[in-house]
Amino acid sequence: MNAHTIFSSASRQYQKGQYTEALTSLNQLLDLTRDAKTYALLAKVLLKLGFRSDAAQAYQLAGEAGGLRSEHFLAEAMKLHFACGNDDEALSLGRPLLEQAKTDAELAYIIATLFLKRNQSQLLGPFKTTLSMSAQHEHQVLAAKLLTADIGNSEDREIVTNLFRRSPSNLVLLSAYLVFMQEVNNFGEIDNYAQALERVVQSVNPKFFRAETPFYNMHWCRDEALNRVAGALDKPFDPGLPAERRAMPHSWGKKIRIGYLSNDFWAPHATMKLLKAVLTAHDREKFDVTLFCYTPEKYLPLAGEERQTWGKIVRVENLSDEQAAQAIRDEQIDILVDLKGHTMHSRVAILNHKTAPVQVAWLGFPGTTVNVDIDYIIGDRYVLPDASAPHYYEQFCRLPETYQPNDPAGRPRPAVMSRTEAGLPEDAFVYASFNANRKIIGETVKAWAEILRRTPDSVLWLMRLKPEAEAHILRRFQSYGIATKRIIFSEKIEYEKHLARIPAADLGLDTFPCNGHTTTSEQLWMGLPVLTPKGTHFASRVSESLLNAIGLPELVAADVDDYIEQAVALYNDRDRVAGYKRTLEDNRLRTPLFDSERFCRHLEQAYEAMAERARDGLEPTLIDVPALPARTAPFAQ
Repeated sequence: MNAHTIFSSASRQYQKGQYTEALTSLNQLLDLTRDAKTYALLAKVLLKLGFRSDAAQAYQLAGEAGGLRSEHFLAEAMKLHFACGNDDEALSLGRPLLEQAKTDAELAYIIATLFLKRNQSQLLGPFKTTLSMSAQHEHQVLAAKLLTADIGNSEDREIVTNLFRRSPSNLVLLSAYLVFMQEVNNFGEIDNYAQALERVVQSVNPKFFRAETPFYNMHWCRDEALNRVAGALDKPFDPGLPAERRAMPHSWGKKIRIGYLSNDFWAPHATMKLLKAVLTAHDREKFDVTLFCYTPEKYLPLAGEERQTWGKIVRVENLSDEQAAQAIRDEQIDILVDLKGHTMHSRVAILNHKTAPVQVAWLGFPGTTVNVDIDYIIGDRYVLPDASAPHYYEQFCRLPETYQPNDPAGRPRPAVMSRTEAGLPEDAFVYASFNANRKIIGETVKAWAEILRRTPDSVLWLMRLKPEAEAHILRRFQSYGIATKRIIFSEKIEYEKHLARIPAADLGLDTFPCNGHTTTSEQLWMGLPVLTPKGTHFASRVSESLLNAIGLPELVAADVDDYIEQAVALYNDRDRVAGYKRTLEDNRLRTPLFDSERFCRHLEQAYEAMAERARDGLEPTLIDVPALPARTAPFAQ
């Protein structure tokens, strides 16, 4: 009997359900030929008989035999190996199928699962969209797990959109979707879910707020009681942890050992533009300074040689949280200061592993650090008023003038760029906002549109970060009757050139409820007055702190309506604007905002007070640092 006849017989037996007979026939056939169709039929028969692992091997042989259906057979082999728990075999077959997996959700799920098990998540980008469009719940869940921490990732935005469209009642997905829409200023989509968001807020739905990251919550939610609820799905630490940590044996020395924890220890980063003058100004007779650094390797060449002057550097980027905490204990740190909080790539959870007798939050995140064992948050009486205390896990440590340090020596003050060079009209009144697009909410655009409507010879100057965001912003202004030519977008340019163009504007308009932070101090440094409305949480009070520290408290409007009125009034009173610019020039090197040495002495007083309580076995409490005597002369020339 020839091979063709035996194959036809085996095929008929398979179709009639005579699987044992078919298997016998195929075993005879394999003595004559070993082609793809024979192995494929063998795989089907073995499956019917319950031999899945053997069927996987048969499909693999069919694929390896070549032919038009080779990839199909290999895919079937991979699925069966995966189902049988043969991960190595499945993965060896999956690599040639990567292209097919981009359109096959089941293959994408298997390959992604296998890669994740081997910590190869960097290879999974092509499969996320396919998984997010699948109707199968397990595929959707995996797609969500593959999201990066980069909120600017357009691929992630597409995935979240796909998932949310399939499950619009899912509050976790609603939270994620609104974050991505705000990142590109899609006000129309945000408006569509405004009522749903309001219901969530009114009911304080814990599922929504626990899923939302504190960083994005504070961008739209100005209620500190709700900011405290946002937890990014993290579990609270054991309530007994702070007492256990403070009771751990600790050797105090003559000097106070300060540790700073961050991944921003490279000079061009916004945090270091503020902080580095404080690091170098620390009194080394009283304080030892150690930087616990997890700055990515790629940024270290940008740090410059000055990085070595900031303090002893201990790299913890390749350590687990527990190992990093041990590294901090090994240095016998008295006070550990986390500089990141709930911001991207933060490792603030290290503080839940008993790093030091005193653990502090400062500078990186404008709000309470949810679900982290922290004793104090450093602020000032503007960003942390008494009424806010019930909404914070930490005790307040308030500096007397401002919580934000600044570096007058390291921040350049270049020659001013002309309006022509900056791409601005010579004869217009120029309002400016250089804050991130995500800080521009619909309410802010509405206020700006009203200001422009009442000031006909004015323009608004914004930063261009994302083309999609620009389109949405322009569309919203058009809806209020504002011509798009009155909105001028400028490209992001190198830092010194950006500072040089700031004075070309007449008045800075702050965003709310999330103010400019470094951007506000940059504008004040370059002599541009900034108008801000009074806020209701830390993130919306930052500019108030900075304006008071440079002697211009009158630029803090009572509310949004007053903000609009003052912006219009200043358009009509150019002499007052010129007066504010003169005040900024006069105060820049006299008042506390840019006085890094004075700031450092106040900060050191705060550390001494924290250390004294900890040495005496006392629990953290409110610390209000008294101000040093006012300077009678400029602190710098």
